[in-house]
Amino acid sequence: MYPSLFRFTLAGILAFALFACGFQLRGAIHLPYKSLYVAVPAASTLGMELRRQIRANQPDLLVKDEKKAEVVLRQISFTREREIATLNADGQVREYQLRLVYSFRLENPAGAPLTQASDIVLLREITYDDNQVLSKAQEEDFLWQDMEKDLVQQILRRLATQTPVVPENDADAAKTPAGTPPCC
Repeated sequence: MYPSLFRFTLAGILAFALFACGFQLRGAIHLPYKSLYVAVPAASTLGMELRRQIRANQPDLLVKDEKKAEVVLRQISFTREREIATLNADGQVREYQLRLVYSFRLENPAGAPLTQASDIVLLREITYDDNQVLSKAQEEDFLWQDMEKDLVQQILRRLATQTPVVPENDADAAKTPAGTPPCC
């Protein structure tokens, strides 16, 4: 009887400690924009998953015309690399390192940057065996898919925290009435 009471009490204390420290499950990501155009190829896995996640959280946020968007998410680069990580005593590959490098920035519809380029680098290691070539190829494909899903989540978290910075000359133009020359 006492061991079950002890376990119940310990579980209660741990649960209280988690909630007392502010632990909270990650909820839906809210992007702070009125409209967003995603300039990522629509046929790519990354583009489809990114649009799907945004629509799931904010159905009216995405626009189909870049000129109607408040903010444009522009893909700068997207590369996949596979490097040899370790070799065995015979000089044969034992592990590969998979690297996914993604770079993007936020722009206004005219193409002026609103934020600096943001880089995301994801790394995974995969063992290799000449006797299991097909299964290792399939495992590598699964890792690439997992990395792209992780990439989408990281992009969304960065978008939620980045606030576009209006360039100074645009801010001055907004303050100056039309037809009035800028002062000083």
